[in-house]
Amino acid sequence: MKNTILLILLSTLLSCVTIKVETPILSDVEKSLYYLASDELEGRKTGTDGIEKAAVFIENIFKENKIKPYFKTYRDSFNLKEIIGYNIVGYLEGTDKNLKNEFVILGAHYDHIGKAKEVNGDVIANGANDDASGTVAVLEWAKYFSKANNNKRSILFTLYDAEEMGLKGSEHLAKKLKAAHLNIYTMINFEMIGVARATGETMAYITGYEMSNMAEKLNTYANNEIIGFLPQAKTYNLFKRSDNYPFYNEFKIPAQAISTFDFTNFEYYHHVDDEADKMDLKHMTNFINKMIPALQGMINAPTKEITIINE
Repeated sequence: MKNTILLILLSTLLSCVTIKVETPILSDVEKSLYYLASDELEGRKTGTDGIEKAAVFIENIFKENKIKPYFKTYRDSFNLKEIIGYNIVGYLEGTDKNLKNEFVILGAHYDHIGKAKEVNGDVIANGANDDASGTVAVLEWAKYFSKANNNKRSILFTLYDAEEMGLKGSEHLAKKLKAAHLNIYTMINFEMIGVARATGETMAYITGYEMSNMAEKLNTYANNEIIGFLPQAKTYNLFKRSDNYPFYNEFKIPAQAISTFDFTNFEYYHHVDDEADKMDLKHMTNFINKMIPALQGMINAPTKEITIINE
């Protein structure tokens, strides 16, 4: 009888214990960013040895953090004439028996352009901001959510190849998931989050702001106005120029891109000086951490609160 009571008390105590999950730290962000944007990867152009190294790096982080492959392997391969591209797709199953059948996709592209116009003998376009920064963010969230084990919906962590060739990787994956009738709730693409905006501006902005209530809901979940509106986003048609668009096109769901690059705060787009040492690591780490409650709110909401406003 005493043993039974002790077991009940122990069980009750354990159920009340909240396991604290460490949030992403600057040193981890720095380590991943400096590797992905290093000269060793030679600009991560699709079909090169450099992007293969990036793919292996991403796969290893997924393996180390018990993020499963969604397909038979982590790689969703596709052909571009004689070139083979690879999206890397990790899967974290939801914890709720019903909501786990709905998916949230967090993505970024891990390819870049390889080489660019020479400057002081340098020809490697390292793509630190574009889009090693977004890739690092997705990897940090994968690590966090795998440890937190509190995602009611299932999550796909998706890193796209061949974005620089016309969104070919995300287009291939979106069509493949559509053919499989995957129930996708939302998709967010993270594009160039390595530099901070000016004081007084929202930390980031979302493309297609007026098309859904995503920005409003993310800010509500975060209890912080993180995501705002950028007029130039519509002027430059950014909604259709990033890896969110194929998912919107196929599924007609809230599928949008979030960025902190606003055309005033970084001058090295597709330039050899898009280097890791020009990234604001404190800003990146802060953004990644501030987005966690926003993403948690979206992933764990009891109903599909984020909706399309205008199709």
